[in-house]
Amino acid sequence: MFSNIKTSEANKELVTQLTNRLNLGAENIIARLAFSYSLAKERKLELKFMADSKGKEYSIKVLFGNYPEIYLSLVATHYQININQPEIAKYVKMHIDDGLELIDQQLKNKSSVTGNDFLINEIEQSLL
Repeated sequence: MFSNIKTSEANKELVTQLTNRLNLGAENIIARLAFSYSLAKERKLELKFMADSKGKEYSIKVLFGNYPEIYLSLVATHYQININQPEIAKYVKMHIDDGLELIDQQLKNKSSVTGNDFLINEIEQSLL
Protein backbone atom coordinates (compact mmCIF):
# COMPACT_ATOMS: atom_id res chain seq x y z
CA MET A 1 0.00 0.00 0.00
CA PHE A 2 1.21 3.52 -0.76
CA SER A 3 1.87 6.07 1.97
CA ASN A 4 1.30 9.49 0.34
CA ILE A 5 -0.74 11.16 -2.41
CA LYS A 6 -0.11 14.57 -3.97
CA THR A 7 -2.63 16.63 -5.87
CA SER A 8 -1.66 18.40 -9.04
CA GLU A 9 0.09 21.73 -8.77
CA ALA A 10 -2.95 23.41 -10.32
CA ASN A 11 -5.19 21.98 -7.59
CA LYS A 12 -2.95 22.93 -4.67
CA GLU A 13 -4.58 26.37 -4.41
CA LEU A 14 -8.02 24.93 -5.22
CA VAL A 15 -7.89 22.70 -2.11
CA THR A 16 -7.32 25.76 0.06
CA GLN A 17 -10.00 27.81 -1.70
CA LEU A 18 -12.64 25.08 -1.40
CA THR A 19 -11.69 24.41 2.21
CA ASN A 20 -12.17 28.07 3.09
CA ARG A 21 -15.32 28.46 1.04
CA LEU A 22 -17.17 25.32 2.10
CA ASN A 23 -16.06 25.46 5.73
CA LEU A 24 -16.41 21.70 6.24
CA GLY A 25 -13.19 21.24 8.18
CA ALA A 26 -9.55 20.66 7.34
CA GLU A 27 -8.15 20.35 3.81
CA ASN A 28 -8.11 16.57 4.04
CA ILE A 29 -11.92 16.63 4.36
CA ILE A 30 -12.22 18.48 1.04
CA ALA A 31 -9.77 16.04 -0.57
CA ARG A 32 -11.79 13.07 0.75
CA LEU A 33 -15.02 14.69 -0.46
CA ALA A 34 -13.48 15.37 -3.88
CA PHE A 35 -12.31 11.76 -4.15
CA SER A 36 -15.77 10.43 -3.28
CA TYR A 37 -17.54 12.95 -5.51
CA SER A 38 -15.44 11.95 -8.50
CA LEU A 39 -15.93 8.21 -7.91
CA ALA A 40 -19.69 8.75 -7.55
CA LYS A 41 -19.77 10.06 -11.13
CA GLU A 42 -18.97 6.47 -12.19
CA ARG A 43 -16.50 7.55 -14.85
CA LYS A 44 -13.31 5.64 -15.43
CA LEU A 45 -10.31 7.93 -15.59
CA GLU A 46 -7.38 7.01 -17.81
CA LEU A 47 -3.89 6.90 -16.31
CA LYS A 48 -2.39 8.45 -19.43
CA PHE A 49 -4.13 11.72 -18.50
CA MET A 50 -2.78 11.89 -14.96
CA ALA A 51 -1.62 15.39 -13.99
CA ASP A 52 1.60 16.23 -12.20
CA SER A 53 2.09 15.53 -8.50
CA LYS A 54 3.46 18.90 -7.40
CA GLY A 55 0.56 19.97 -5.20
CA LYS A 56 -0.81 19.35 -1.72
CA GLU A 57 0.46 16.14 -0.11
CA TYR A 58 -1.62 13.86 2.10
CA SER A 59 -0.57 10.77 3.98
CA ILE A 60 -2.94 7.84 3.54
CA LYS A 61 -3.81 8.10 7.26
CA VAL A 62 -4.71 11.79 7.02
CA LEU A 63 -6.59 11.35 3.76
CA PHE A 64 -8.69 8.32 4.67
CA GLY A 65 -8.51 8.23 8.46
CA ASN A 66 -8.99 4.79 9.98
CA TYR A 67 -10.65 3.39 6.86
CA PRO A 68 -8.13 3.33 3.98
CA GLU A 69 -9.10 -0.23 3.04
CA ILE A 70 -12.70 0.84 2.44
CA TYR A 71 -11.74 3.77 0.20
CA LEU A 72 -9.18 1.70 -1.69
CA SER A 73 -11.71 -1.10 -2.12
CA LEU A 74 -14.05 1.37 -3.82
CA VAL A 75 -11.32 2.18 -6.33
CA ALA A 76 -10.35 -1.47 -6.78
CA THR A 77 -13.97 -2.42 -7.43
CA HIS A 78 -14.52 0.50 -9.81
CA TYR A 79 -11.48 -0.39 -11.91
CA GLN A 80 -11.70 -4.14 -11.33
CA ILE A 81 -8.15 -4.35 -10.01
CA ASN A 82 -6.60 -5.84 -6.91
CA ILE A 83 -6.37 -3.49 -3.94
CA ASN A 84 -2.59 -4.12 -3.82
CA GLN A 85 -1.93 -3.06 -7.42
CA PRO A 86 0.51 -0.12 -7.60
CA GLU A 87 -1.86 1.71 -10.00
CA ILE A 88 -4.40 2.16 -7.22
CA ALA A 89 -2.46 5.16 -5.84
CA LYS A 90 -2.57 6.81 -9.27
CA TYR A 91 -6.33 6.31 -9.50
CA VAL A 92 -6.81 7.78 -6.02
CA LYS A 93 -4.73 10.82 -7.00
CA MET A 94 -6.64 11.24 -10.25
CA HIS A 95 -10.03 11.05 -8.54
CA ILE A 96 -8.97 13.65 -5.96
CA ASP A 97 -7.84 16.02 -8.71
CA ASP A 98 -10.94 15.30 -10.78
CA GLY A 99 -13.28 15.78 -7.82
CA LEU A 100 -11.68 19.09 -6.85
CA GLU A 101 -12.22 20.38 -10.37
CA LEU A 102 -15.81 19.06 -10.51
CA ILE A 103 -16.73 20.67 -7.19
CA ASP A 104 -15.12 23.94 -8.26
CA GLN A 105 -17.16 23.91 -11.49
CA GLN A 106 -20.36 23.21 -9.55
CA LEU A 107 -19.72 26.19 -7.30
CA LYS A 108 -18.35 28.64 -9.90
CA ASN A 109 -21.43 30.85 -10.15
CA LYS A 110 -23.00 30.04 -6.80
CA SER A 111 -21.33 32.42 -4.36
CA SER A 112 -23.81 31.86 -1.53
CA VAL A 113 -23.68 28.04 -1.45
CA THR A 114 -22.24 26.66 1.78
CA GLY A 115 -20.60 23.31 2.29
CA ASN A 116 -23.74 21.92 3.90
CA ASP A 117 -25.88 23.26 1.02
CA PHE A 118 -23.60 21.52 -1.47
CA LEU A 119 -23.70 18.21 0.40
CA ILE A 120 -27.47 18.28 0.91
CA ASN A 121 -28.07 19.14 -2.74
CA GLU A 122 -25.88 16.27 -3.92
CA ILE A 123 -27.58 13.81 -1.58
CA GLU A 124 -31.02 14.95 -2.71
CA GLN A 125 -30.07 14.58 -6.37
CA SER A 126 -28.76 11.08 -5.72
CA LEU A 127 -32.05 10.07 -4.14
CA LEU A 128 -34.11 11.10 -7.16
